[in-house]
Amino acid sequence: MSTPSTSVTDISTGRLYGVGLGPGDPNLMTLRAVQVIGEADVIAYHSARHGRSIARSIAAAHLRPDHIEEPLVYPVTTETTDHPGGYRGALEEFYEKAAARLAAHLDAGRTVAVLAEGDPMFYGSYMHMHKRLADRYATEVVPGVTSVSAAAARLGTPLVEGEEILTILPGTLPEEELTARLAATDTAVVMKLGRTFPAVRGAFEASGRLAEARYVERATMAGERTGDLADIDPASVPYFSVAVLPSRVDAVRPSGRAGSGEVVVVGTGPAGPLWLTPETRGALAAADALVGYTTYLDRVPVRPGQARHGSDNKVESERAEFALDLARRGHRVAVVSGGDPGVFAMATAVLEVATQEEYADIPVRVLPGVTAANAAAARAGAPLGHDYATISLSDRLKPWEVIAERLNAAASADLVLALYNPGSKSRTWQVAKARDLLLEHRSPDTPVVLARDVGGPTEDVRTVRLADVDPAEVDMRTLLIVGSSQTRWVQRGDSGADRSIVWTPRRYPEA
Repeated sequence: MSTPSTSVTDISTGRLYGVGLGPGDPNLMTLRAVQVIGEADVIAYHSARHGRSIARSIAAAHLRPDHIEEPLVYPVTTETTDHPGGYRGALEEFYEKAAARLAAHLDAGRTVAVLAEGDPMFYGSYMHMHKRLADRYATEVVPGVTSVSAAAARLGTPLVEGEEILTILPGTLPEEELTARLAATDTAVVMKLGRTFPAVRGAFEASGRLAEARYVERATMAGERTGDLADIDPASVPYFSVAVLPSRVDAVRPSGRAGSGEVVVVGTGPAGPLWLTPETRGALAAADALVGYTTYLDRVPVRPGQARHGSDNKVESERAEFALDLARRGHRVAVVSGGDPGVFAMATAVLEVATQEEYADIPVRVLPGVTAANAAAARAGAPLGHDYATISLSDRLKPWEVIAERLNAAASADLVLALYNPGSKSRTWQVAKARDLLLEHRSPDTPVVLARDVGGPTEDVRTVRLADVDPAEVDMRTLLIVGSSQTRWVQRGDSGADRSIVWTPRRYPEA
């Protein structure tokens, strides 16, 4: 039994109940629901203008001849209205009037039970009465079996297991939003189909999840139907139906079929899950093999049946070739990269190997991620607000002379600089060289953002003068953003707190 509300001042008034009836089969009503209906003075239920109420039909066997019935008839459902407040205005007026009718019974000392299909607090019409009355009258909500649970039971397939994430979506969302949500989640239920079905089906297809999706119509009620979502005729879909993405835990992942594999190169952002895009989440979940530098693989949750192939950070070509070989044998492979895979990361290595003749037929996709420069800039303010250049200080793959030449050119052009890979245990002098070179073009007071481990547990973002950049404070996990002549560094508010911001104006003084 749910815990009753006690936020009332007049104990002589009646009691309000929101009664969950379950998904449709009267046998799935709870004992408490039957008890409350049997003891109530007033039975209220919502219906369309045709007067038929599914909620009433579920509870019909428990209604007494002496029950006072209050049909709450919606003035509109999906049609247009000439109400001055439009559709929402018409419904708001209806809810206010319906609540007033129920309040009259409660003030007279009568017990009122508002019937609700499924669960009263789960997309239920009862909620509108609850919000208007529960603070004035003693109230109890009786939970019910939801259509989500009923659909999973009817499919006979686990809905969510272990550490999987279940997402419940209304089909009325825009198709693009549905696509993003479906791509990002492990399992899902999309409700409120009917006229929304074509867009919902499109979202499943666009997210690459259509083959997994199931369909349940009128679960536990007369006319129940189940099947694969891809096989359902849109013209046959009623409102009381749901689309289901079941658990992936026991789903059969491809064992490898020639011609069916692909490689998706994904960026995990600068740190953990908060930086993942929905598209990347979906690709990581759908892959049957993950390949990547072990540090980046550790950011990805372990999933049953998904192979993980970690390696050192200095074998990019070998890693790319291994991933493409897996895909050639029919596996869906996600190559995991930090930041954005196209910025000093794995996309280049994979595409370079993919141009070889033996891999020419393997599909390769690159999914963007939040790169370190953008993450660091956001933490500092907006130092990349105008033109900027991105340069790696690592001379492992190109000579220092090339790096110095590019630094000189970018500094001469007064570009903001985002400097990647500034130093490591084996590269200790590059930061000092870059600082001294830049001081030939920039003021010693030029702001430099030192951003280390952005988004991670040891995040440290500070701003210093260019002349004060200390190479000992910079390592491989640090990114430097060097301002231009226009970049501003300002302390906001209380000078006792570190509330400095850095930004580069979008307009030059001469413009």
